[in-house]
Amino acid sequence: MQIEPLSKKIYDKAIALGISQIELLFSGGNDEGYLNVSFRGEPFANEDFEQEVQDWAENAYSYGGAGDGNDYGDDIVYDLLKKTATVSSWYMAREEHEPRNSSLEIAE
Repeated sequence: MQIEPLSKKIYDKAIALGISQIELLFSGGNDEGYLNVSFRGEPFANEDFEQEVQDWAENAYSYGGAGDGNDYGDDIVYDLLKKTATVSSWYMAREEHEPRNSSLEIAE
């Protein structure tokens, strides 16, 4: 996933609120995409700002969530103090093991 530039308006508000990191946690896999927004370093919760970041991220990123039923996601962290942005991707996959055979038992 490509990291999009952070809006200056959001950056300025986050700094003023004492936020050091903005985390965008995207997930999908069942034909629906989800986004959770979280902050680090905030002195208090600010639901209006959280919604503003959510709206911006949904417009900046296209995340449909289409998949085969296995969960996957991308986590983007904007570090406002270090002035860096990182992305990490993850997925859940089915892991199969060798089958085990046993005698068929019939209960009375």
